[in-house]
Amino acid sequence: MAEIKASFVNRLLLVKRQSGKSYNQIAEETGLTNVYVGQLLRRQAQLKPETAPKLRAALPLLTQDLLEEMMRPPMRSYDPNLLQEPTIYRLNEAVMHFGESIKEMINEEFGDGILHLLR
Repeated sequence: MAEIKASFVNRLLLVKRQSGKSYNQIAEETGLTNVYVGQLLRRQAQLKPETAPKLRAALPLLTQDLLEEMMRPPMRSYDPNLLQEPTIYRLNEAVMHFGESIKEMINEEFGDGILHLLR
């Protein structure tokens, strides 16, 4: 299953590269956030049917099979080796250092629950 996902992700990232657009540009054209666009293209988020036409307009090389796969619930995962990448390591370190304070502020503003960070 991991190999199939990797193959789709590689195809999606190729479409992005071929478009010459940044995540910010795609986000602006679709009305999504740049991080959410990144999550969609890495199959870490599910593409909503109402968003598919906007994404296809922003990335015309997206094929129907890629769009259909993006609309399926993703198998969210990560490579543990990713934590060794310096930027990811520092982000993780920041969350560990500031996490309790950030959680308290989220609870204060939004109540007790899971934060939907990327929407």
